[in-house]
Amino acid sequence: MSNHQPLPSAGLMRRLGALFYDSLIIIAIEMLAAGVVVAVLQALMALNLVNIAPYADIGDFLSNNPIWSPIFTFYLAAVWVYFFVFFWTRAGQTLGMRAWKLQVRNLDGGRITVTQALIRLATSGFGLANLAVPLDPQKRGFHDIWAKTQVVVLPKAQ
Repeated sequence: MSNHQPLPSAGLMRRLGALFYDSLIIIAIEMLAAGVVVAVLQALMALNLVNIAPYADIGDFLSNNPIWSPIFTFYLAAVWVYFFVFFWTRAGQTLGMRAWKLQVRNLDGGRITVTQALIRLATSGFGLANLAVPLDPQKRGFHDIWAKTQVVVLPKAQ
């Protein structure tokens, strides 16, 4: 995966464009993930295997139940984290990064590890860490510095 010729570092606007694309994809995936839970609970209610009383509906149950609300929130957060970790460690690109021809790499040009992906995600501030890119001479975001990664612009296909 490492090239002989160094690739240019990604600037702020490209990163924000990819982040916007990924945000739309994440919203859709989270809606599907939540929909699966709601559909399963609805089926279990229809079979009289689950009773959500005194809650008004499944949304109220998943939002306010002291046991299931944190579990549901953790599940949705895990889906969100898995999206980034999966794509960053497999190809170095999320779908938004692919559209903007960006790739996250180790400093040596190789794939990042799961640990690096988790550090990047934990220190990204939901994308706000990219605001450090114009301030850094190497065009690194705060999360890139902490995770020892770089985001590069891939060459156009020939």
